[in-house]
Amino acid sequence: MTRTRAIAALTLMAVVSGCIPRSAVTPASTPETAAAPDTPRIDPQMEMVFDEAPVWEMRPVVANAVSVEGGTYTVVAGDTLRSIGAKTGAGSETLARVNGLSPPFLLHPGQQLTIPAGRYHRVGEGETGIAIARAYGVGWKAIISANALDAPYTLRIGQRLLVPGDVDAKTIETRASAFKLDIDDILTGGEPAAVAQAPVTMPLPAPTRPLPATVAVGEPARFGGGFSWPADGRVITRFGPLGEGQVSQGIDIAVAKAAPVRAAATGVVAFVGNDVANYGGLILIRHGGGWITAYGRATSANVKRGQSVERGQMIGKAGSGTAPLLFFQMRKGGTPVDPVKQLPAR
Repeated sequence: MTRTRAIAALTLMAVVSGCIPRSAVTPASTPETAAAPDTPRIDPQMEMVFDEAPVWEMRPVVANAVSVEGGTYTVVAGDTLRSIGAKTGAGSETLARVNGLSPPFLLHPGQQLTIPAGRYHRVGEGETGIAIARAYGVGWKAIISANALDAPYTLRIGQRLLVPGDVDAKTIETRASAFKLDIDDILTGGEPAAVAQAPVTMPLPAPTRPLPATVAVGEPARFGGGFSWPADGRVITRFGPLGEGQVSQGIDIAVAKAAPVRAAATGVVAFVGNDVANYGGLILIRHGGGWITAYGRATSANVKRGQSVERGQMIGKAGSGTAPLLFFQMRKGGTPVDPVKQLPAR
């Protein structure tokens, strides 16, 4: 009986050793990684192939901005900036800025306020800044500038945003073609409007289930510490100036076809989509402490927005075409930094 158990144990060890990833047995030629399962922590059937259909799912926004001619308004008893905004159609934040008002925004009867002209969109539940920008065919950065929005750019349900540009002259198709999305836009305008303007934070570990599009992804309360390489391969494009006025804000890693992409650090998935020009399939992860990593040109994803991931966990696949590669970017406080200086030496 004892001998039988011993043989069974040896057999199990042999099976397990045969499942060890190749990188684990050749540490000298591969990046340093944390111990993590090779397979995703979710059902593999959740895998999304970026080439099959768009996967950026944000609540659609109707371009129903109200035109305000502008002029003056005389304050009456009981007025607040928000009630005046509701009466005139202008945004309360814009009213405060144009009239030089500061918190607590005290008003008095008879006070004359300037009502700035323009088109104002009332933010609805679940709407994001980039979805609003897309509906009107304008850049999200242009909306930030027109409304003097401050970081972290969290929108408030019921907030009236000044929409720059001539919206009436554009068809829906023209608006869509004029809209361009980049990583900055996703990070600053990708979260749905909240009831109040307050940053969302969460302790680690983050929720394990994907979040609906109407719920904001929380920033991990702390950074778990330590980064590992997101993929095996040679760096073929480095961070920084490339010549002829071009600058790379990340690195390109040459990979094999269908190569696994792994989370560089523990965190929560902030975005999974394929609407970003030049990046193909894109995955963004927030790690806390202001750290964010981006994984571009992925062919598929095994994670969804709001899901927690661990360092070294497989989050998708990269590699297609004759020269497959993975674009990898790291940001600290919104500013791109050189990943090679943050990753372990090879």
